[in-house]
Amino acid sequence: MDSVTEIFLKLLFLISVRNWNMVVAGNKYNCDDQLVSGLPQSSFSSSSELSSSHSPGFARLNRREGAGGWSPFVSNKYQWLQVDLGERAEITAVATQGGYGSSDWVTSYLLMFSDSGRNWKQYRQEESTWAFSGNTNADSVVYYKLQHSIKARFIRFVPLDWNPNGRIGMRIEAYGCMYRSEVVGFDGKSCLIYTFNQKLMSTLKDVISLKFKTMQSDGILLHREGQNGDHITLELLKGKLSLLINLGDDKTHSSNTQINITLGSLLDDQHWHSVLIEHFNNQVNFTVDKHTHHFHAKGEFNYLDLDYEGNISFLCLEPQVIPVTFLSSRSYLALPGTSGQEEVSISFQFRTWNKEGLLLSSKVHRSSGGFLLYLSDGKVKINLHKPGKTLSDISAGAGLNNGQWHSVFFSAKRNRISLIVDNDMTSSVHASISLQIYSADTFYFGAPGFMFLSGCPNSGNNSECKTSFGGFQGCMRLISIGNKAVDMNSVQKNIFGNFSNLQIDLCGIIDRCLPNYCEHGGECSQTWNSFYCNCTNTGYKGATCHYPIYEQSCEAYKHRGNTSGFYNIDSDGSGPLGPFLVYCNMTDATWTIIQHNNTNLTRVKSANRENPHTVFFKYSASLDQLQAAINHAEHCEQELAYHCKKSRLLDKTDGLPLSWWIGRTNETQTYWGGSSPTVQKCACGIEGSCIESQHYCNCDADRNEWTNDTGFLSYKEHLPVTEIVITDTDRPNSEAAYRLGPLLCRGDRAFWNSASFNTETSYLHFPTLHGELSADVSFFFKTTASSGVFLENLGIQDFIRIELYSPSEVIFSFDVGNGPSEVTVQSLTSLNDNQWHYVKAERNIKDASLQVDQLPQKFHAAPPDGHIRLQLNSQLFVGGTASRQKGFLGCIRSLQLNGMALDLEERAKITPGVEPGCPGHCSSYGNLCHNGGKCKEKYSGFSCDCSFSAYAGPFCKKEISAYFGTGSSVIYNFQEYYTFTKNSSSHASSFYADMTLSRETITLAFRTTRTPSLLLYVSSFYKEYLSVILTRNGSLQIRYKLDSHQDPDVFTTNFKSMADGQLHHVKIDREEEMLLVEVNQNERMKFILSSGTEFNAIKSLILGKILENSDVDEETMKASSQGFIGCLSSVQFNHIAPLKSALHHGSSAPIIVKGRFTESSCGTLTGTDSTLSETTHSFADHSGPIDEGEPLNNASRNDSAIIGGVIAVVIFIVLCITAIAIRIYKKKSIYSKNETKGSENEDSAESALKSELSTQNTASENQKEYFF
Repeated sequence: MDSVTEIFLKLLFLISVRNWNMVVAGNKYNCDDQLVSGLPQSSFSSSSELSSSHSPGFARLNRREGAGGWSPFVSNKYQWLQVDLGERAEITAVATQGGYGSSDWVTSYLLMFSDSGRNWKQYRQEESTWAFSGNTNADSVVYYKLQHSIKARFIRFVPLDWNPNGRIGMRIEAYGCMYRSEVVGFDGKSCLIYTFNQKLMSTLKDVISLKFKTMQSDGILLHREGQNGDHITLELLKGKLSLLINLGDDKTHSSNTQINITLGSLLDDQHWHSVLIEHFNNQVNFTVDKHTHHFHAKGEFNYLDLDYEGNISFLCLEPQVIPVTFLSSRSYLALPGTSGQEEVSISFQFRTWNKEGLLLSSKVHRSSGGFLLYLSDGKVKINLHKPGKTLSDISAGAGLNNGQWHSVFFSAKRNRISLIVDNDMTSSVHASISLQIYSADTFYFGAPGFMFLSGCPNSGNNSECKTSFGGFQGCMRLISIGNKAVDMNSVQKNIFGNFSNLQIDLCGIIDRCLPNYCEHGGECSQTWNSFYCNCTNTGYKGATCHYPIYEQSCEAYKHRGNTSGFYNIDSDGSGPLGPFLVYCNMTDATWTIIQHNNTNLTRVKSANRENPHTVFFKYSASLDQLQAAINHAEHCEQELAYHCKKSRLLDKTDGLPLSWWIGRTNETQTYWGGSSPTVQKCACGIEGSCIESQHYCNCDADRNEWTNDTGFLSYKEHLPVTEIVITDTDRPNSEAAYRLGPLLCRGDRAFWNSASFNTETSYLHFPTLHGELSADVSFFFKTTASSGVFLENLGIQDFIRIELYSPSEVIFSFDVGNGPSEVTVQSLTSLNDNQWHYVKAERNIKDASLQVDQLPQKFHAAPPDGHIRLQLNSQLFVGGTASRQKGFLGCIRSLQLNGMALDLEERAKITPGVEPGCPGHCSSYGNLCHNGGKCKEKYSGFSCDCSFSAYAGPFCKKEISAYFGTGSSVIYNFQEYYTFTKNSSSHASSFYADMTLSRETITLAFRTTRTPSLLLYVSSFYKEYLSVILTRNGSLQIRYKLDSHQDPDVFTTNFKSMADGQLHHVKIDREEEMLLVEVNQNERMKFILSSGTEFNAIKSLILGKILENSDVDEETMKASSQGFIGCLSSVQFNHIAPLKSALHHGSSAPIIVKGRFTESSCGTLTGTDSTLSETTHSFADHSGPIDEGEPLNNASRNDSAIIGGVIAVVIFIVLCITAIAIRIYKKKSIYSKNETKGSENEDSAESALKSELSTQNTASENQKEYFF
């Protein structure tokens, strides 16, 4: 069987393309023979030679003939040495020397290859252009094993740098073997046909492989049709290879049976590209060059016979097209024109990734004007002008920076111009202009002619060497001037025209988006020199969309100072899983709440084993995301309530379950809430409290009355519940109802995971860090040492290291093969202050970055062409180094590598010199405790003690507010407090021990429309007092009487009426006779007391109406007679919080409450949106079991659950909208009346405020009740 048949075995296909060539895979054997040493001198050629004794024929390795090597006439970057191997060979290695016994050698060079001696291709590895390091002397041999072999007939060495004290000198060798293959060529009308054998045979594995080369961007390579309508098509589309597999029946036309995969790019470059399709069982591997896509498909291929039709040639014809590469914006190609001709006609093809760039420019003969042909925003435009005036600016085409070849035809005859792009006459442009155009002497491609841009020739008048157009970077070919093709061979030999910074006879375009290094769905775009990632809406950031913008857990959000609310979390950090939305409940313990699609109590009837009731639960995250979140958490639980009436969970007769649930592991579970996985019981069976002792579940008693088995499932490996199955509700009076709560997870195992390094020689070691193309490391540290290595991982040459270099300097250093690189962050303050500091380092193929705390992030750009893979092989050392540099003394916490947490504590338990855990969190996180809250240390973290704060919540930020009705009063008795605490060592006791104050700090917030009002009153046993009132005109007034024999000091704030229904904050500070008053955190006033400096024998503090007999001034009495009607919030007198004591500690505090007094959310900033307050129970409250009576008032039948749910949601939304509309209307009404009527109609305003506050409270309660 011939080799073509072997390759295309079992395949029916049709090829129909233009100018195509295909080749089958070549031979496989030892391939390291010398390919150059035995060649005749005629096989060698070069750009030039210094003399006949320096000719290229003397460039064989280790030979001394002639001058002992090749040297060009001039040493510059346009020189090259070329070898014709006689036939195609597989080249696996190369070696170089300098000129024998000379000072001439090359220090770096490029390697190029070609099948025809034309259209060269540059050798690349790691998807970047790779310059080989050359020699350091004349006679040593530098040998390179190629990472991937080259299959070509011609190779070319292009020197880049050489010995500065000599010239270019080379002797070379190439190693490999001859590469023989069967070749078939197509003319665009021919095809190879493979037909089925009579005996069809199927195989377990099918392989199709081929190589092709073409200059065409579109065409079908292969097509196969089966007997059932299934087919396979391999097609080139815009230079990319598309594999279409249709496995469906023609009768079904199912789109689900179609698979379309696209691989490769720029495949129309007239170079060989390999294709491999492997089909094994249902797995298909599709490979183009080095890029593979794996997917699943069904179907089989069959044995085939070979035939052909049309003009088939079993050889490979090479089109003689010479492309040119414009390497930079300074590159230009100057070609002569025929001066003075009436008609100008120029055509060429180009390809580029840049949106902007000057393609062609020239002066206009007999005129000082000229024209520019340029790319702007991916369109070709013409700019015609003469001095001081632009005559025309027209455009054609769009999206021409897509890397494809595009043709341009420009013609002008006198005052008529035409522009045609891609031979598309519909978008061609024709125009008449007021400028006579004649052919000029020179046409400049790339940099401009009469305005040379940055690519100015070194000679001539450069006064006009400036323009706003950037130079062109890309490839051109098929250049024609005056309908005559330009001979680029003559240009290359400097016979025709001139050029600068070009590569002739190759197109050096690279698709930098293949492979796509943008992670997490980032969109890749590119220019000639680089690629860019658009990370919008991915949830990630950075040069390659690698690093997450969201925290990994609610615990992390909490310790950034966030309050309860909805947050996106990314449980695996920079790993493959995306972020998802959860509710974070920031209590003393941080709860993460993940909802599912069915939280209703659902009623079930008529279910049996043959026809079970099955319900599936879909969560707001994927199972992989849920698993990551659960693994992060310290504890997870999920409430499962099962209500039953003659509906059992277990059939005792056969021991088989009658109802069960399925969790994340897809295993059937027969234990229920409150029990453990090891026993088939319910909570009552564990506690011994079942209604019938012989059963382990209440429902198994099978009673004809409602009971339930309800509890929390807390075995993390089984959570969350994904399915419930019920089978015992088809007997008379048999019925069940179930409800599954949200998944609740507490804490973050990784966030506080830490280790203490006690000696400089101690360290922890972990498996090697794997992050060839991208890696990130983040952690917290605290230390008193001046320096130390945080972590290090080594390779043979590569390494990565993060260290505290000095007390104020952190350095991230690494090497991926391009030499060591460093990123440094300097801090203005010392980092060895024994407080926690955050470090985040990232390295990808575009850049490296380092951030410390909130300091500006520092970056280090990667070289555009170089090694990109970080290759490590040692263990990862944490807190020390393998090289025995100075280790780290201190603590490291929450160490994450590529989003995965390392368990420092477990490893520290078995490592000498390292201890698990690290105390002392308050020094860093104490500032999160607000409003007088005190930070308290915990083993894992800290907590805020709000005992002496007027606020509550995990960070003492939740305002404590209350509504005061008519005549209500809250009295806090200091004397009783003194008696109760006089033997205590508390701060408050010592503060009030002598009952005399020379200073006090008072804070409060209020909302009211009633004047006059008494906000606060403090009395004394000596008839001294302090009162804070609103006067009749709404002004705030502070009245101090510190001498019973004098009239009180009265201080009135210069502020507009504060009885406007808005929330106002007041702070009063007194130290002896100095009084400072602050209103709404911006109005500050200073007063001096004259009545005294000491407040003696204080007795009580009163909010609202004064009910006791008091000797106070007339204004205070008037205010007290009205009391206070409205909202008071966050009241604090020194370290006493009377409002908080009355609401939360009424039974233990020396407090008396009279009248209508209710807790409210009226003290929030807006007073109209209680969601701004720090809610700590809406989502995380673990609702207890439903009444053990009939639960059906809140249940929905299984056959109407969906409809009922939809109706409930609609009704709820309508009610919410109505309530909000009423509230907004009432608020508008209240404050518009206040503006116009002021205090004239106080009763009406008071009533309106009551109504508003009532509406807020109702809305708040409704929100909590229906939050799910």
